[in-house]
Order: sequence, then C-alpha cells, then structure tokens
Amino acid sequence: MSRDDRAVGAGWVDRSTAAKTVAGFAVALLLVYLLGVVVGWERTIDRLRAAETTWILAGGLSSLACLIVWGKTWHVVLRTIGIDVPYRRLVVTFLSATFANYVTPMGQAGGEPFIAYVLARDTAATYEQSLASVVTSDLIRLLPFFTVGGVGLGYLLATTARLPGAVRPLAVVLMALAVGLPIVAAVIWRFRGRVREGVLTAVAPVARRTDRVSTDSVRGRIDRLYGSIELIAGSPRALVVAVGYGYAGWILFALPLYFAGLSIGTPIPLLLVCFLVPVSVIAGSTPLPGGLAAIEGTLVALLTALTALATADALAVTTIYRLVSYWLVVAVGGVATLWVIRRN
Repeated sequence: MSRDDRAVGAGWVDRSTAAKTVAGFAVALLLVYLLGVVVGWERTIDRLRAAETTWILAGGLSSLACLIVWGKTWHVVLRTIGIDVPYRRLVVTFLSATFANYVTPMGQAGGEPFIAYVLARDTAATYEQSLASVVTSDLIRLLPFFTVGGVGLGYLLATTARLPGAVRPLAVVLMALAVGLPIVAAVIWRFRGRVREGVLTAVAPVARRTDRVSTDSVRGRIDRLYGSIELIAGSPRALVVAVGYGYAGWILFALPLYFAGLSIGTPIPLLLVCFLVPVSVIAGSTPLPGGLAAIEGTLVALLTALTALATADALAVTTIYRLVSYWLVVAVGGVATLWVIRRN
C-alpha cells in the first residue's frame, strides 16, 4: 500500500476518537438503563431468567453466520476488480471492520471510509479499490433491507386498520429511503463528472493552504475510484451472486429478533420482523455507538404498539436481540481486530 493510502486512515483511531467512543458508550448505556427503569427492570429480569437458552444460542449463531455470508459478498465484489484475497483472511478483516463500525460514533451512518481503510491496510487493494468494494457491497446489502422491509410494511398495512402514531414516521422514512437512495445513487453516477469537479472545487482552497493535499492527487483518487466501480458494474454475473449472498445474509441478520421472541415464549410474526429490523436500523443512525439506546427504545415502542407484548416483555425480547446481534458481534469483532493488528 502506498504512503498516500496509509495517510487516508491517519487520525481515525486517536485519543479524540477513543474518548468520544467511551463517552458515547457511557451515555448510551445510561439511556438504556433509564429505559429499563421506566419499563421496570424487575419484571424484565424475571423474563430474561426464564428465557430458553436454545433460542438465544440460535440467535447468536445466526448473527455470526450473517457476517460470514456478508463477508462472502465482499469477497465476490473484490474479485471483480482483480483483488483475490483468501476468504478465510478476508472474513477476519470484515469482522474487524464491522467491529470498528459498531463501536465508532456515527459508525452505523457513515463508517465506509474507515472500513475501506481497514481493508486497504490488510490486503493488497488500494484505498480507492477498497472504498469502491465497500460502497458496492453496502448497496447490495441495502437492497434486501428495503425490498424485504417493504414486504413487512405491506403485511403491516394489510393486518392493521390504522398504523399507530409511533410507527407512521418510521414507515414513511423506510419508503422514502427505498425510493430515494436508488435515485440519488443513479443521479450521482450519471453526473459523476460534475460530482468530481464539485469535489475538486471544494478541495482547491485547502490545497492552496497546505502541501499535504493537492487537487491532482484528489483527481487521481476519484478517477481510480470511478474505474473500480465501473469494473464492478461491468460484471453482472458476479453482481447477481453477490446480491444472492446479500439476501441470504439479511435473512440471517433478521432471524435473531424472531428467535429472541421465541426464547421468552412470545413469537413475533416473521413478516413483522421484516419490518421491525430495517426500521430499527434506521432509528439506530445516531451519534451513539451501534445505535445503542435508539434501537432499544425504538424496538420496545414498536413491539408494544404492534403486538400484544407488555413493555417488560418487549424490553426482554429487545435485550436478548441486542445481546446476540450487537454485543456478540462487538466481542467477536474485537478479537478479530486484535488478530488483524497482530498479523499486520
């Protein structure tokens, strides 16, 4: 990897970022605790103690299998641009990148540059190739979020006479993103030349004040990024395979919520899970690490509004779901990160 590629990641992991991460976790955990105080921890803990361990384990295995499958999506995309990384190596890198995404403030809403940096540091890919693969993989993984989420919303509309007030804004956001994101992506790609010139215009004042940034280097990076995306877009067969892995991974991503309901004896309809999972991810796009507190609060509110669950039962389901879909991933991703650091 070139000197410029290493410079891209400089400053990502520093004392300031670490302090913000620790502060974010502290605030989020306090908010989660207060949520439990409002709902009632005693009743919730009683429900957790009675939970069926088998279903909890099934949820954990599903979360880990999801990451393994989504790592394969990344693998397929990388091979289309000529980066052939052994899958057993890449999946560890993917776990490490997911860990960074899950613990960094705003990581859920915009961790792609950092993930690309991790990939570039750990493979022979340039930063531009890594970023192109990350962006493409993200778009592929977003496809089932919105299509299956739309199916879940359709189920909700068919079975509910009137959407509760707490649900309507999230339903609108889900549909707006489902329609808007593909349009925005298409427009940006259609007018990519103008986008490049706009970026260069914005960079020019900075380049005049420092020799650490130049418009020529930025132009070169953008051109290499566009070239990598064109290679990926020119491989329809690989994209179909990657989309297949994307849908398979999404199913595994959503199942832990279903298993969490089964673990305390309160099954949640699978089609409702199809709606709850994407809207909770949308709600989790906050400055707090991993969407902590926002996802918990949203799921408790939606479960009580859309099912017969009491608030304590809803919090118990949410707690189990987050344990196997978030905290387990953070733990495994942390170990993977230590391994990536060691092998580098």
